[in-house]
Amino acid sequence: MTSNHYIDGFLAAVPTANKDAYRQYAATAAALFKEFGALQIVECWGEDVPQGQLTSMPLAVQCKDDETVVFSWIIWPDKATRDAGWQKVTNDPRIPQEMPFDGKRLIYGGFVPLVVEGKTA
Repeated sequence: MTSNHYIDGFLAAVPTANKDAYRQYAATAAALFKEFGALQIVECWGEDVPQGQLTSMPLAVQCKDDETVVFSWIIWPDKATRDAGWQKVTNDPRIPQEMPFDGKRLIYGGFVPLVVEGKTA
């Protein structure tokens, strides 16, 4: 089964001491994304994210010993809604200007679902 949805995916290294600040930042951003058309926003705090030798999530974001990998995604109804939503969020004065992590090491991209099975709660 495929989907017409559009997915934005994110991977970041967040200072472990900033977990609560990140949660607040993410909650504020999530509310705006929902307001501007996102269907679902999921923020996941790394718990079992192995360090690889050649490739791994920690290596990809240059995660330091005092940081935790965060994996996130936003589900949009379609790419047009996503493009318009991002434009609105980017220009909204309610979006926090200071991020509780190093945005230069944030990895992100937009994806078209290839296989979708099951339902989320």
